[in-house]
Amino acid sequence: MAAVGRLRRTVPVQRGQMSLWQAATLCHLVTVGWAASCASLEQWRWLALGARRAYSVTPTVPFLPASMSPASPAVPSSLRHFRPFWLYWLTRVCLTSGFQILTVAIGWQVYSLTGSALDLGLVGLLQFLPRVLLVLVVGSAADRFDRKRIVLASLLLQAVVAGVLALGSAGAGWSVSRELIFALSVVIGICRAFDMPTMQALLPNVVPASLLPPAVAAAASANEAATILAPALGGLLYALGAEFTYTLDLLLYLAGALLIARLPVRPQEPSHSRMTFDSLLAGVRFIRRRPDILGAISLDLFAVLLGGATALLPIYARDILLTGPWGLGLLRSAPAVGALAMSAWLMRFPIARRVGQVMFSAVAVFGLATIVFGLSTSLALSLVALMVLGAADMVSVVIRSTFVQLETPDEMRGRVSAVNSLFIGASNQLGEFESGATAALFGAVPAVVLGGVCTLAVAALWMRLFPTLAQRHRLVEEAADSPAA
Repeated sequence: MAAVGRLRRTVPVQRGQMSLWQAATLCHLVTVGWAASCASLEQWRWLALGARRAYSVTPTVPFLPASMSPASPAVPSSLRHFRPFWLYWLTRVCLTSGFQILTVAIGWQVYSLTGSALDLGLVGLLQFLPRVLLVLVVGSAADRFDRKRIVLASLLLQAVVAGVLALGSAGAGWSVSRELIFALSVVIGICRAFDMPTMQALLPNVVPASLLPPAVAAAASANEAATILAPALGGLLYALGAEFTYTLDLLLYLAGALLIARLPVRPQEPSHSRMTFDSLLAGVRFIRRRPDILGAISLDLFAVLLGGATALLPIYARDILLTGPWGLGLLRSAPAVGALAMSAWLMRFPIARRVGQVMFSAVAVFGLATIVFGLSTSLALSLVALMVLGAADMVSVVIRSTFVQLETPDEMRGRVSAVNSLFIGASNQLGEFESGATAALFGAVPAVVLGGVCTLAVAALWMRLFPTLAQRHRLVEEAADSPAA
């Protein structure tokens, strides 16, 4: 605590005053308290310190550009004392919370309307297709234009989507139909196509380079922290009425917009090249020239694409585990509980040795946990399997994200992040379509079990296709030689 006190600099703020983003922070802290029983003491100590930095009436350390030397006394030695990062972290919490709540509500609503597993898969496909069609444009836009404004516009547009669904569910002039959900899923996909890679590319403009590795793990934990509470809360509210769920979603997107507007960032280095088809493909060429990066993101792509069971959770909740919307919310939250616990562990104990073996082992655990979930008829066992699944997936996320962020120049970080985001989207949304289509053919349980078996096969095959990745020993030494380091 003495060290914390020494780091509080004297940027005067009148006591007793609270800005909008500070109020949003307090509201979020109240709701996140529900998940405390699921998290470790170390993890919540980190979250509490981050929230204290964000709400502090005397801000801690002023924003410092990433180019400053880590040896400078003005640069914080720890991420927990760096206030701009926690503004960024809270923005990601609001963004991810909004998307998770929207996904739970839309999934349950479309399944209630049609009772079709294929329609659940189509929702994921419609959200994924814009990422494929816009991947090159999105990356170039993130390199040429203000990344903060791109994220702000995406948040506001998703707030409009939530408002339309809230009013329709309340019977205000129109009703929510299968076709309306499909159309709005495309809009959500467009927004996600822009905000995901842009948020990834924005992180190195927020933190100094010396703090980037732990920032990657902490930023990933923002998604998981939101995913712990948001789906469960969305499921509980949906039991009262879909309009309540969508209204909460609207408020979260607006809170995220306020936070991103207040975020201080280092001016990005704009891309001066003309927007040609060749320049749009620069991110693809960059990844192709680096086998370890290509292997890591493609491994995650195929493992989650084949092994993911997210789209089938409404079927498991209602027909196999015999629970309701609240149970669906718990099922969607469970992977995030495991992932958040793992991210807290990785922030405390970063992966330093046998990186390749750790990553491939994690993918194998992911496949085994998927098989256990597919065969389970117990809600408790299903939740445990999903938590293990989420923890294993987080290992791959941190390794992949660290590669991409540290080894990419700032002027093309948007294009590379867009390609990386496409791989993530393919593994999630396209994986949901694959799960729905397979379940429509063979049934939900065979589809999930087959996916877990395929994940194990992918891990074994990738170890042969990318031997240098499998044999990679240290992550920090490789990152130290990267251009961004």
